[in-house]
Amino acid sequence: MPRAFAIAAAFTALLIAAAVVGQWAFSLSFEPDDLGFFTVNFFSFFTILSNVAAAAALASGAWFSGRGAGAPEWFWGVFGAVTTYMATTGVVYNALLRGISLDQEATLGWSNEVLHLIGPILVVALWCVAPGRPALPWRHLALAAAFPLVWGAYTLLRGALVGWYPYPFMNPAQPGGYAAVALYMVAIAACIIGADAAIVRVSRGRRTTIARARG
Repeated sequence: MPRAFAIAAAFTALLIAAAVVGQWAFSLSFEPDDLGFFTVNFFSFFTILSNVAAAAALASGAWFSGRGAGAPEWFWGVFGAVTTYMATTGVVYNALLRGISLDQEATLGWSNEVLHLIGPILVVALWCVAPGRPALPWRHLALAAAFPLVWGAYTLLRGALVGWYPYPFMNPAQPGGYAAVALYMVAIAACIIGADAAIVRVSRGRRTTIARARG
C-alpha cells in the first residue's frame, strides 16, 4: 500500500505541476507587456497557489512513503489543509466560474481541467486512502482557514493598488461593491470550513469506528 500510494502521489504531483507550467507557458505565448506584473498575477490565483501547494505536498508524501518512513506530524496537517483547498477550488470553480470568461489570461483546455477538476478529485482520493494517516484534531479547521484569510486580504489590498483582481467576484467594482465581495467571501469561507470538517472527519472515521467496536 505505501508503494502504491507513493506512485499515485508522484504521478498526481507531476500531472498538476505539468498543468501549472503548461498554463503559465501558454499564457506567456501571448507576450504580455509587463512580464513581472503578469507573473505576479498568475501566481495570485487561489487555484494556482492551491495546485502548487498540492504538488509539493504530494511529492513530499511520495518521498515519505517511497522510503518506507512514516511522515512527520506536520506533513499530515499540511496535506489535510491542501486537500481542503483543492476540494474548495474544484467546488467553487465548477459551481461559480465554469463557463465564465476570465479576461486576465488565455486558458489552456487540458490544463484548466486538471487544475479545476481532475487534480482536486485525485488529491481528495489520495487523502482518503493515504496509509498511516493520523486522526486530525478539530482545531485543524483554524489552520486550514488561515491561508485563505491571508490570500483574501492580499487580493483586496493589492487589487485596490493595481486595479486587478484574479476573480470577478473579488472585484468591488461589480454591482454590490464590497458588500457583494463580502458575501462571496463568506460563502467561500463556509465552503472551506465545511470541506475541512469533512477532511478531519474522514481522518477520524476509522478510528472512531474501531473505538466503538472495542467499547
